[in-house]
Amino acid sequence: MKARLTTMVAAAIALLGVSGLSLAEAGTITKREERQQKRIAEGVENGQLTTRETARLEREQAKIETDREKAWSDGSLTKKEKGKLTRQQNRASRRIYWQKHNAQKGKTAE
Repeated sequence: MKARLTTMVAAAIALLGVSGLSLAEAGTITKREERQQKRIAEGVENGQLTTRETARLEREQAKIETDREKAWSDGSLTKKEKGKLTRQQNRASRRIYWQKHNAQKGKTAE
């Protein structure tokens, strides 16, 4: 239950951070963050993620969001910044998949 609440809070924070940018500026990076947050939430819901795994994935998502906000702070996104964010998201995506498909099981929502 605590992990589910943590996930929902993190997702809400991520969506609030997205609202500051226009959708055209945010582009694929922001949409991908949203999809990854959804994948984490689904893993918590169906018991594929433990509390510890969820916390680790949420911290990683928060770091990516912080880096995205920093990259956009000057009003533009360079190729180098976009590449860094894409690499971070690729790593995070692999970790989400791996954590959801390993043998560890979390508590299922009741």
